[in-house]
Amino acid sequence: MDIVDLGALEKTEAGFTSFLGELCDKLELDYATYCAVNTVSDQVIGFSTYKDEWKEHYGAQRFQNVDPTLHMPMRSIAPVDWQRLRTHKDFQKVFEHARDFQIADQGLSIPIHGPFGEVGLISVTRDCKRETWEQLRRHVITELQTAAVSLHDTVMQSDTLGYALRRPQLSARECEVLQWTAAGKTQVDIGDILSISFRTVEVHLRSARSKLCALTTPQAIGRAIAMGFIHPK
Repeated sequence: MDIVDLGALEKTEAGFTSFLGELCDKLELDYATYCAVNTVSDQVIGFSTYKDEWKEHYGAQRFQNVDPTLHMPMRSIAPVDWQRLRTHKDFQKVFEHARDFQIADQGLSIPIHGPFGEVGLISVTRDCKRETWEQLRRHVITELQTAAVSLHDTVMQSDTLGYALRRPQLSARECEVLQWTAAGKTQVDIGDILSISFRTVEVHLRSARSKLCALTTPQAIGRAIAMGFIHPK
């Protein structure tokens, strides 16, 4: 098995798409897609070797909201052969359209669960006989898993894309509550200042801690300051 070295890869959409194209050439695959989702903020990024016509049609039909080859593997920790998804009602819906673009309904998805709560996914396709696909899948699955983890790690380390995925989405009220907490105010004080109950203050604090993946309020404050949501007084 070759070592996947992405150190010299250009950390842009073009660079990541080029890597997927090279992966397809090397492993004798038709198409490859990478996407990552911040499960808290729903921020999504993705790259694909599919032709522009299919990508535009896919988006226009809003298939990203129902595509089982996207949503089902993200709930798994193991690779998912699309054969398992054929009974899903939306599988046929998506691939009735995909066939018009010469895209086979035979593929494999590799999920990656990252340290910031994000989920990455590499999916590949190949139009061939089932027997040929079974042999190919067994041959390439280990290298695909290695490539998926390496690519996801590289994306997360990129300045723009990784930041977008790691950055949570705090509401204006959550930021206010954290800001006043950082200033030393109690929950009762903050409730009086914002004209809300202290119980509502606690709800906002709990939500902010969850979004920031913080175990304690001081930890949440530190992360909120580091990310620019609030500012130290």
